Amino acid sequence: MPVSSIKCCRFLLQLPCWKNPNLFEVSSRSSFQGNCLQDDYSIRQRAHQICASASTAANLKGFKRPASEHKHNKVQQPTWLIVLEIATGALLLVFVITAAITASRSCNLKPSIRISSWSRSKSWSDEITVLIDSDMLKSLPKLSRQELEVACEDFSNIIGSTPETVVYKGTMKDGPEVSVISLCAFEGHWTSQHELFYQNKVIDLARLNHENIAKFLGYCRESDPFSRMLVFEYASNGTLYEHLHYGEAAQFSWLRRMKIAIGIAQGLRYLHTESQPPFAISELTSNSVYVTEDFTPKLVDFECWKMLFSRHEKALGHFNNKASFPSRDSSEDKYMDIQGNTFAFGVILLEIISGRLPYCKDKGYLVDWAVKYLQQPEEIGKLVDPELTNVRTEDLAVICSVVSRCVDPDPSKRPSMQIIAGALETGIDLSAAGILKESSLAWAELALSL
Repeated sequence: MPVSSIKCCRFLLQLPCWKNPNLFEVSSRSSFQGNCLQDDYSIRQRAHQICASASTAANLKGFKRPASEHKHNKVQQPTWLIVLEIATGALLLVFVITAAITASRSCNLKPSIRISSWSRSKSWSDEITVLIDSDMLKSLPKLSRQELEVACEDFSNIIGSTPETVVYKGTMKDGPEVSVISLCAFEGHWTSQHELFYQNKVIDLARLNHENIAKFLGYCRESDPFSRMLVFEYASNGTLYEHLHYGEAAQFSWLRRMKIAIGIAQGLRYLHTESQPPFAISELTSNSVYVTEDFTPKLVDFECWKMLFSRHEKALGHFNNKASFPSRDSSEDKYMDIQGNTFAFGVILLEIISGRLPYCKDKGYLVDWAVKYLQQPEEIGKLVDPELTNVRTEDLAVICSVVSRCVDPDPSKRPSMQIIAGALETGIDLSAAGILKESSLAWAELALSL
């Protein structure tokens, strides 16, 4: 290689010796890689002193990055992400404020019914903590215990009782006779749930208005002495149960029985289909049907108070009422619903035509006894009370057809009371012409029953 060329290369290799620190601080050390070779025997290897000196100087001074590089290494969030964070925070703030305002308004509203813990720490004068909307109470007549005590002769005129209630007969100052139902409750056992049930029942009964439903006249709710009572119109002719099982069959004619059967069906139709919401009698039996002087049936729901107190007593059979019998309907929970009322109506129809009890310890259920005759049309005559006269075979066929459908073991197959009442109304002729067609002796019966 020519000498001039070598000198030129040597001059270039001497560049690190120039004292220009600014230049080398911004240059990469790798720019000089290859000047200090790993091969000690290479003719191109620089002197060990020079390589060692350069390496030491670099280590002492360190490597400084330019300020512009530091600026570019800082993490900066995108603009869209910043905008998204701000919008999310604003929405969250609006949601919290809206929720706070809504909660504040809800607390300020007066509820129609309020339930809180029962407290009797001071006195009964604190009153019950379950309240009904005052607008509801204004439309209902409230009677004092004092005036009911006078009407019922110091509550001595008892006409019926159960473990839950006592029924009194009374006469108000303005003349009408009333039935007063007094709950057998004590202050210490009366909870807010009991009070809620009682007041809801008062409202429920007060809305009913039908010829075949006992008319609700008012209620009594006092704390000293503790009293919870309901007042109904009095049906002076007793219960259907009493007429069928204690009275003389001859005096309770076929015509009257048919009239009562249709009246009960019409009352149940009103409760089940015309009332909104529908109303079901808690325990429909012949003892929950009262009869007026003209033998118009009146349905009552006195047994609903069993639900208020305890189902345990009912399961044990603790009854004072002779008309309370175990139910043959396996689908019901003792406290009847609409379909349970339909089944019970079928049982009442069987009582009406046969005069038999719905249940007898020796003979079992009336329904079980009647089924074998209901399934054979030519045998239905054996269902009739032998003491009855002037039985119309057409009426009997209609009654038996309805009974068969009412007591169907499958509740879903039982017809509505709308259908049942219609079948009885169209199938049984209560007109004078229809009655006189059967017998000339029906003149007297017609005069007595109409």
